[in-house]
Amino acid sequence: MHITLTHYLLVSAALFSFGVFAVISKRNAIIVLMGIELILNSANINFLAFSRFGNLNMEGQMAAIFVIILAAAEAAIALAIVLNIFKRFNTVNVDEVSTLKD
Repeated sequence: MHITLTHYLLVSAALFSFGVFAVISKRNAIIVLMGIELILNSANINFLAFSRFGNLNMEGQMAAIFVIILAAAEAAIALAIVLNIFKRFNTVNVDEVSTLKD
């Protein structure tokens, strides 16, 4: 069996679907962040697949590295925000933290 572009795109679509489902349906901030990471990973798979099969040379790999760097920065900042929310409200449920007044 030869792996083609379609296989990569199907895996990417599945990851994207799971990520969107996690972001939309879950109330826990950590699960929402994990859903965002799944969405970014599906974009990385697309970048790498089109780079390999579309003769884009190194542009796809460079875009994927850029997305990985952005995801790491997003995770660090988002986890800091979640920790501050938990420290202030004693919960990480997104619905219960509707106002951030002083």
